[in-house]
Amino acid sequence: MKHLIDILDLSVGEIDELIELAESIIAHPENYRESCKYKKLATLFFEPSTRTRLSFEAAMLELGGSVLGFSEAQSSSASKGESVSDTVAVVSGYADIIAMRHPKEGAPLVASMHASVPVINAGDGGHNHPTQTLTDLLTIKREKGHFDHLTIGLCGDLKFGRTVHSLIAAMSRYADVRFYLISPEELKLPSYVKTAYIKDKKIPYIQTTSLESCISELDVLYMTRVQRERFFNEEDYIRLKDYFILTPEKMTLAKEDLCVMHPLPRVNEISTAVDSDPRACYFKQARYGKFIRMALILKLLEANA
Repeated sequence: MKHLIDILDLSVGEIDELIELAESIIAHPENYRESCKYKKLATLFFEPSTRTRLSFEAAMLELGGSVLGFSEAQSSSASKGESVSDTVAVVSGYADIIAMRHPKEGAPLVASMHASVPVINAGDGGHNHPTQTLTDLLTIKREKGHFDHLTIGLCGDLKFGRTVHSLIAAMSRYADVRFYLISPEELKLPSYVKTAYIKDKKIPYIQTTSLESCISELDVLYMTRVQRERFFNEEDYIRLKDYFILTPEKMTLAKEDLCVMHPLPRVNEISTAVDSDPRACYFKQARYGKFIRMALILKLLEANA
């Protein structure tokens, strides 16, 4: 397990080990405060980020390590034309592990081929976001207690939503799951994702444009924002951005133990009035991201020791 580029780089057993370690860190943080003493994490973020970058940095600091890096391409030598492979080859000499976000799909994979230290994909375009998926899985485990026998609704931008694609890939490996794919026609789940992780595995699914029609069936509701940065046409973005808004009125239709998740940032797709509902798990989900990244850093450094 030298690098983590795709959630499917991890077996179900490895994911279970990471979740178990994260839960141990949550229960006994004092046991891990010097686990990465004298180790350095480089955060190479060629695309803006708040939660992912800061949670990686907080994770390493809480493990007793240190952090270096940049938060936008303009503050790196990429603005001078340096390639990803050269940047990573250089940074490998300064850090023990790298977390990288890039707008181009496949860039972290290229980076991993030129790095002499572990590389973690912190998001590449509309492709993969494996540490968000690990965050999502830890949230589901802590809120629902298990991964099997769940009905999961994915709502909003299913076309460009890399978090959705990764979560479907991960959850498709568990028993008796089914999906509701809730989106406007223009933002439907790409056919290659649907074929590889749902149809080929004969997982039951329903595709719909109505959240109200299915919310009562769901154990987990995964809301996503319509991503302005993925659109080529501003008019299309404006037309679709408020297509789904989760409100307290819609929540009255849902199960008492529904788990509402969102990778954040939120724009308008969840009313702030829902925040006080005990079923709203998205801020807890963001906190869990720090703990699962702590577990991942520990495992990767151990595997590459």
